[in-house]
Amino acid sequence: MSPRRAPGSGEPTFTERARREQLVACTIDLIASRGYPATSLAAVAGEAGLSKAAVLYHFRSKDNLTRAAFTHVVERFAAYVHERVAAAPDPRAAVVAYVRAMVGYQQAHRNHVRVITETLLDDAGGTRLKTPGGHDTGGRVDALAELLASGQQAGVFREFAPHTVALAVGGAIDGVVAAWLTHPELDLDAAADELVEFTLRAVDR
Repeated sequence: MSPRRAPGSGEPTFTERARREQLVACTIDLIASRGYPATSLAAVAGEAGLSKAAVLYHFRSKDNLTRAAFTHVVERFAAYVHERVAAAPDPRAAVVAYVRAMVGYQQAHRNHVRVITETLLDDAGGTRLKTPGGHDTGGRVDALAELLASGQQAGVFREFAPHTVALAVGGAIDGVVAAWLTHPELDLDAAADELVEFTLRAVDR
């Protein structure tokens, strides 16, 4: 028998959490393979082997479900990068770890990249992507700007505007990954090496 939610408790049961995780996983797979517009509640229900009503019980709407999938992807992306940056022994190594982690995660999770891209493109005509800085996925620009500022304070990096350089480095990473998505034959490991060199040349004294 499935565990019941305690009376008056807003906490989901173990079974409900597992079902929500299953639906989020199915949504990620469908967005990655079919695109956002084709990922309907009915399609998610079919993928999960459930009824559409069961999906609605957990998420109420497609918007809620796709937002949960987007949040799942972004949180894991951010955690992956943070873990590797936090393990770096000094500010310069932390910036290198950031660049490599940004590329490495996307290389290993191509379906997550598609979810982020498809979800943002569907946002009111893509306004968050068309507006510079309109959507900083996972706070990544601010995170890199903080790393660069720390390097400046430690005397490792030259003087520059950390946020501006963070935007430039982030744009370079996005451009390389976008090219790889379109042309999978691109050597992304070699491209990551070039991105590291590009970044260090931009910030080193």
